Amino acid sequence: MAKAKQPDPPAILLMGPTASGKTAVALEIARALPCEIVSVDSALVYKGMDIGTAKPDAEALQAVPHHLVDIIEPHETYSAARFRDDALAAMREITERGRIPLLVGGTMLYFQALVEGLNELPQADPMIRLVIDTMAQEEGWPAVYARLKQVDPATAARLDPNDKQRVQRALEIYYISGKTMADLLQKPRYVYFPYTPIKIALIPDERALLHERIEKRFVHMLEAGLVSEVERLREEYGLDATMPAMRCVGYRQALQHLNGDLTPEELLSQGVAATRQLAKRQLTWLRSIEDATVFECFDESLGATVLEHVQRELLAARA
Repeated sequence: MAKAKQPDPPAILLMGPTASGKTAVALEIARALPCEIVSVDSALVYKGMDIGTAKPDAEALQAVPHHLVDIIEPHETYSAARFRDDALAAMREITERGRIPLLVGGTMLYFQALVEGLNELPQADPMIRLVIDTMAQEEGWPAVYARLKQVDPATAARLDPNDKQRVQRALEIYYISGKTMADLLQKPRYVYFPYTPIKIALIPDERALLHERIEKRFVHMLEAGLVSEVERLREEYGLDATMPAMRCVGYRQALQHLNGDLTPEELLSQGVAATRQLAKRQLTWLRSIEDATVFECFDESLGATVLEHVQRELLAARA
């Protein structure tokens, strides 16, 4: 008689917008269950970028094993494809140790790449990029973004209008293929995710409360020395606004302030506004995930409630 196929091991996916309390919930889960945390955050991969990323402190990193934190230098690049490879390797090692991967973060593209696979997108075309760059020089990047919004509104809605590199790439894909990035991303090249996902989304009932928390957290980051951190990184690595690390919200505005383009008041207001826009895009993406269990992120007993749900799901998975 053939052996019954063993169920895929569980993996907990804890998703939420910035400032939704993911770290605290993850640590509560990890204290109660044999978990190791895999960061799903495109900013936490950078060494030395601690304050503006709200990176877990040394105590938290020591209390629970963390993966994909502090793995590259700020002048290096990191991609969804590399994340997928790194995350699957970490998850395999965690599972082989008899423990549970707990994936935590707010970079929704990384979650999508991990669970749904990568997509076949056309190679970059230098001539097309030159056309887009010329358009940007003559009409400005807002005009380039407006063009993307016209031809690919779905992709434009999830991109930061100030993220020139991603706006350029999305428009380039349309000009090369005649198809939108949104359409192409619906056709994964391959899918390999040998886990039973327990998907959790932390979403506020009242967005105003999240906005308030974002502002308080950004003020705290400034008080903790965000500008000094960016100044040190700029001097040590020769960073400029074109580098991926400096596209992270907060870091971009702090660099503009150091370059004399923003006053302290503008740094605060624009940093808060950019973070709120990031949260809006994250929430839009989260609400499109059909099989995630949603929790109110301002619930006073959030950690205990999520932990109880995870424990039930783990029991069901073993049954």
